[in-house]
Amino acid sequence: MKRIFSVFVIGCCVLALTVLSAAASEKAAAKKPSPDEAVAMLKAGNARFIEGKCQHPNTNAARLHQAGTENQGDHAYATVITCSDSRVPVERVFDAGVMDIFVIRVAGNVCDVDERGSIEYGLAHVHTPVLVVLGHTQCGAVTAVTHAVLGKGHALERNIPPLVDNIEPAVRAAMASHPNVKGADIIPYAIEQNVWQGIEELFIESPATRDIVKSGKAKVVGAIYDVGTGKVNWLPEAKVAEILKKAEANPKCAKEAMAGGGH
Repeated sequence: MKRIFSVFVIGCCVLALTVLSAAASEKAAAKKPSPDEAVAMLKAGNARFIEGKCQHPNTNAARLHQAGTENQGDHAYATVITCSDSRVPVERVFDAGVMDIFVIRVAGNVCDVDERGSIEYGLAHVHTPVLVVLGHTQCGAVTAVTHAVLGKGHALERNIPPLVDNIEPAVRAAMASHPNVKGADIIPYAIEQNVWQGIEELFIESPATRDIVKSGKAKVVGAIYDVGTGKVNWLPEAKVAEILKKAEANPKCAKEAMAGGGH
């Protein structure tokens, strides 16, 4: 009888420890880094990528099991919107793995309706503490729009112009800011301005993003990826705050964060 009782007690203890361990594991999984910590993780991952010291984290069978059984919202630490260009492999660039980064890709990393909705999902539902608007050197979309603005454009398939029309204001703003830069030499400036343009459009059209950023739950940062070196060059974070203030002063700034109609 004592032996049976001892086995019973041991079994109960093991079960209790298992439950506590699972609860602790779930709690650990749900704990997200702060916005600054998330940016630091991205910077560290990119440094490893550049140095050829990638750790390829979260790419094993255990992580795949997690992906099939757990919520990505308990794991992803960044939302990144970037270009569809094959030279910008986001997870590799940041030495990240499965369920680490919520990625949105579109030609020219524009922040139009679909992209803004995806960003809102990443910030409000996947609960990532940072959004990176990531442009890149030699961007074909920005280059094509720049050539068109310079009067050297060419015929495009019917769905491409409305895709990249968000980029034209960025090109013209870059030209206005750098009047001494002529011709195609303006393209690198336009690539950076396109990142700022995307952030401004996001803040104007997405009250949800503005609210999340102002609450401190997440931050928005801009960056440019160099396709020839692998280095991510981070843009000044102070300018994001300036753009947010400017967006809120814009009379066209959207006010209602939530969709109507019972969605």
